[in-house]
Amino acid sequence: MYVGTLSFDLLLGDIHSLKEKRSVVRPIVAELQRKYAVSAAEVDHVDLHRRACIGLALVSGDMGHLTDVLDRCERLVAGRPEVELLSVRRRLHGDDD
Repeated sequence: MYVGTLSFDLLLGDIHSLKEKRSVVRPIVAELQRKYAVSAAEVDHVDLHRRACIGLALVSGDMGHLTDVLDRCERLVAGRPEVELLSVRRRLHGDDD
C-alpha cells in the first residue's frame, strides 16, 4: 500500500472577500475529487483573502499509478488561470515507512 499527498500553496487573483475566495477554491477542490477520486480540502490560509493552501491525499496499491495521479493533479492546479501556484509539496509513503 502506498499513500501520496500534495500540498498546493496558491496566490489568488483579484479577490476582495472570503466569499470570492470560496468561489475560486471550491471548484478546484471539487474538480480534483471528481476527476481523480482523491481526498482534497482547503487546509491552510483559510482567513486570508488572496492565499489558499489545498491538500490532497491518495491511497493506491501501485506506486506507478499513485505518481501518475499526483502528477495529473499537479498539472490541473498549475493550469488554472485564476490562481498562481507558488509551491507544491509532495510526500510519498510506502509499506517500509
